[in-house]
Amino acid sequence: MARIHRAAVVGAGLIGTSIALALRERGVAVALADPDPAALRLACELGAGEPLPDGPAERPADIAVIAAPPSAVPDVLRAAQDRALAHVYTDAASVKSGIVAAAERAGCDMATFVPGHPMGGSERSGPGAARADLFLGRSWALCPTGKSDPVAVAAVVELARLCGAEPVMLEAPAHDRAVALVSHAPHVASAAVAARLAGGDDTALALAGQGVRDVTRIAGGDPRLWREILAHNAAPVAGVLEEIAADLAAAAHALRSGTREHDPAAAAEAPEWDRSVVGLLERGVRGRDRIPGKHGTPRTADYAVVPVVIPDEPNALGRLFAAAGAADVNVEDVRIDHSPGLPLGVAQLFVVPEAVERLVGALSAEGWSVHA
Repeated sequence: MARIHRAAVVGAGLIGTSIALALRERGVAVALADPDPAALRLACELGAGEPLPDGPAERPADIAVIAAPPSAVPDVLRAAQDRALAHVYTDAASVKSGIVAAAERAGCDMATFVPGHPMGGSERSGPGAARADLFLGRSWALCPTGKSDPVAVAAVVELARLCGAEPVMLEAPAHDRAVALVSHAPHVASAAVAARLAGGDDTALALAGQGVRDVTRIAGGDPRLWREILAHNAAPVAGVLEEIAADLAAAAHALRSGTREHDPAAAAEAPEWDRSVVGLLERGVRGRDRIPGKHGTPRTADYAVVPVVIPDEPNALGRLFAAAGAADVNVEDVRIDHSPGLPLGVAQLFVVPEAVERLVGALSAEGWSVHA
């Protein structure tokens, strides 16, 4: 197994700083670089590492992570290799095929370079949004080229595991098709839904609940960064969007047909509704259920949900989790629905069914308002 004691991270944004924080928690010495002095200073103040000195490295790090936008990765990689910054190099960009081709054209040493993509992120950006646990339990795509040295691959595998992620090996084109389906096209679809809200009146927006918040959360990402990501993965993303658009167009046509019938009840029983509207909803359920659940296991609907009213005050969620822990109940997942205009919300605790009675009893005994 490769051992990582010293790392360099070039790019102190959300991803680079989160990688650095995760490595620091595992005792790895980290040197940071970023063209933005303010971002670098904040990342260092957060404890992500020390500034990387200019000029040739006195001693190469075990690994260097290029956490830069896709178009910048090849040149940054070549510069890092020219100064012998590390023994092994990887990147964290969300597209791979174009980067591999550009790195080869730039004359990069492909033996020491293992393209990578940690599957973690946030709609927020910058070092201030970074977290040491950002990649905990997430997949980390590794796309070794035919020229990647096995020792370099082992080092990047160790990097992913130090950050709490699970390495997944695949070829660059397969990676780009996969992220088009599970990341890039969903971001555009989320943006399309959120864009409709820009013209909504205040009364409509006041009725916004958790559903629309869930659907539009990722639409808050940096448009400049996403423009670049989409440009580097245009064809696969376009294919997925065309399929989504076809489904939506068919559903819209069926809905319009129902309106023309002036009998919504009869229209809802028509074959076109079954094919276009109901069929889309049913396929949506099946697709969502295929998303892996906790620890990569198949998603399951077997968790029970225990809704608990919580006050909007410091440590309320901490006290709730502590009460669940004291009852020896593991909370598998949690979702919080806020009540607009009220100083409270509802925490939905996902637990195994056999723990429901014990959890409800324990929480009720401590005065929590439980609805189960």
